[in-house]
Amino acid sequence: MAFILFKEKPFTRRWFISYSLIVSGAFILATSFVLFITPYKIIPGGVYGISIVLHYLFNTPVGLVALCFDIPLTIIGIKFLGPRFGIKTVVGFSLTALFTDLLTYFWGFKPLVEGDALLSSIFGGVLAGLGLGLIFKSKATSGGSDIIAMIIAKYTRLPLGLLMIYVDSVIVLIGLVVFQDWKIPLYSWIVIFVTGKVIDVVLEGVSYDKSVFIISDKYEDIRDKIINNLDRGGTYIDGKGMYNNAERRMIHTVVSRRELAILEEYIHQIDPKAFMTITDATEMLGEGFKSLKEKVTE
Repeated sequence: MAFILFKEKPFTRRWFISYSLIVSGAFILATSFVLFITPYKIIPGGVYGISIVLHYLFNTPVGLVALCFDIPLTIIGIKFLGPRFGIKTVVGFSLTALFTDLLTYFWGFKPLVEGDALLSSIFGGVLAGLGLGLIFKSKATSGGSDIIAMIIAKYTRLPLGLLMIYVDSVIVLIGLVVFQDWKIPLYSWIVIFVTGKVIDVVLEGVSYDKSVFIISDKYEDIRDKIINNLDRGGTYIDGKGMYNNAERRMIHTVVSRRELAILEEYIHQIDPKAFMTITDATEMLGEGFKSLKEKVTE
């Protein structure tokens, strides 16, 4: 995941918040590696996946080896992709490496949950996603193997998300070849999946709101219900039906799950033939919700 990074004035409130997120995120991420992931030889992709493999082959420190990968990869990334990797990215991966080796020194690689690799995979993914999410929230990047995917994407025009999956999968398969155990890639893909989902929750928040598109001849009645009864706003969208070219007016609104049930019942009563499209609204910005300014400056 890449961000174009902006300089922040040191020691301002925003600066303190950003670096607090990085420190907290790095510590939580390191905790996931030491307490849940590494003891079961789980390979979570990225440079830490490679570092864990090397740790079990040569007894090398996981954090230090990851740092030795991160630094040249970041330099290569700056050369090929431009200056999108700022000081916060360097602080983030440096602290993650430091916390990983410090926790290893005091705790060792004893699993917090003995004899349960599946539970460790799930909670390791949750903590890794939470840590990375906090780092991303500070507008830093994860660096590491993601840079390889970014470079390939630049020169091949392949989707970045797909390339990141490919890169992580190759690293996971390296773990399979080295450890000769099919359980390892299966647990590893659980970690990668859970990590991605938790990152999304941290960055976008948990929302139970629904985005609703309604096509009905009773649009005025539905409008009154939304505004006067549900105390919500909405937008008219004028269009034309594909089948008969009839002019149609569509309503778009965002409501909670409880309000959606009320709205569905009302529309069923006044126009059983109405057409509705309902999707999850993961994030709303603008009047009545969080402002765009608040979003980009938090």
